[in-house]
Amino acid sequence: MISRVTYQGDLRTEAVHIQSGDVIVTDAPIDNNGKGEAFAPSDLVATSVASCMLTIMGIVAKRDNINIDGTTAEVEKTMSRSPRMIESITIKLFFKSKLSDKEKKKLERAAKTCPVEASLNEKIKKKVEFFFHN
Repeated sequence: MISRVTYQGDLRTEAVHIQSGDVIVTDAPIDNNGKGEAFAPSDLVATSVASCMLTIMGIVAKRDNINIDGTTAEVEKTMSRSPRMIESITIKLFFKSKLSDKEKKKLERAAKTCPVEASLNEKIKKKVEFFFHN
């Protein structure tokens, strides 16, 4: 078991990561009868893609001694109305460190091997943009 998720009422859940005890709270979004006071479950899906990409790039960076500390991802998600599902995810990756062309290509390839992104429905449009420090 990786987590235990409990419905708190009023369209809110609390997920506890069993190994660490970390907690994630979700709320239904405002456009779906919720308060929008926390991540919506679909926000976590989109955010998980970015987190996964950063993690996979981090594995490659650590292995090849490339500094990607401070790299950030901005995540956008669009929902379709019918059926209600994630329509598109856009991720913009911003690198703080100066990197060689070889390092940039290596990191781009690594990001595109993210297993979370690979697990998503093929109907979801996905766009990833890389912004490297000059």
